[in-house]
Amino acid sequence: MTAPAGPFDPVHPADPFDHPALFYSGTAQYLAGTVPFIRDGLAAGEPVAVAVPGENLRLIRDELGADADAVRLLDMREAGRNPGRIIPGVLRAFADAQPPGRRVRIIGEPIWVGRSAAEYPACAQHEALINAAFRGREVTILCPYDTSRLTEDVLADAHATHPVVIPVGAGGKRASTAYDPEQVVARYNQPLPPGPAFGPGVLSVTFAEESLSSVRQLTTVQGSRLGLTGVRLDDLALITAELTTNSVIHGGGTGRLRLWAENGHVLCEVSDRGRLTDPLAGRRPARHGMRGGRGLLMVNLLADLVRVHSTPAGTTVRCYLEPR
Repeated sequence: MTAPAGPFDPVHPADPFDHPALFYSGTAQYLAGTVPFIRDGLAAGEPVAVAVPGENLRLIRDELGADADAVRLLDMREAGRNPGRIIPGVLRAFADAQPPGRRVRIIGEPIWVGRSAAEYPACAQHEALINAAFRGREVTILCPYDTSRLTEDVLADAHATHPVVIPVGAGGKRASTAYDPEQVVARYNQPLPPGPAFGPGVLSVTFAEESLSSVRQLTTVQGSRLGLTGVRLDDLALITAELTTNSVIHGGGTGRLRLWAENGHVLCEVSDRGRLTDPLAGRRPARHGMRGGRGLLMVNLLADLVRVHSTPAGTTVRCYLEPR
């Protein structure tokens, strides 16, 4: 019997999925690399989506003119604020909604100047995981990278997360000799920066199955004190419920929850003794009739940022919520 392919096994040359990185410098190169890609797709009758930061979205929309009406346009600063949301909530949401048998084209720009140090590791892992999420699919996802403004380490990661690259001004694709998405996912599986151990604004509590309800109530009260209201407070309650329940079921039956405010966000962190072995956990859309397995997906869809660190000794999931 042949074992099924792992998510990062070598890709067969005939795999229909195409994931190039477009390196550009300046507006002219950006439009030269993106707009023909869009128009070629429209001419071929392919569904096309563009998910890029708002300022670049406006450039593309203006250049497309009337053709923009045939394209799904999304501001990645909003739709992809949490990198863990992009695969299920942006890329798969569009690709899965298209008729079968038609190639889909997407421009996705998840990394831009201004992404925080907390966000970037999740961005790099996202770019690596696209290759596993779309393996075997009739999809092309073009990812632009601004070589004039992004740092060298970010550009190096782009070579490692994309099997093919389009160098600045070159116009044609080349195989990336540095392609190694599995290594990128592993390298950014980093211990998270320590939060405050204690203080008047810090909630830190252990939980087990019998205390789940009381821990959720404590979290809601503390979240309100830290500035969350309305829908944001409801989001915190749902995130807490999903993460603590996962810990009880999959993380050894107990865990620790911490809640605090930092740099304009409320952070909710749950740690347990479980190990997260599926690199795409929380990044697959929920299947119709699916029972269970939605916890991390729900967390990714609700939070502004989700960071995960998992080892054989245990897993920590940290979620960021901005009061608004």
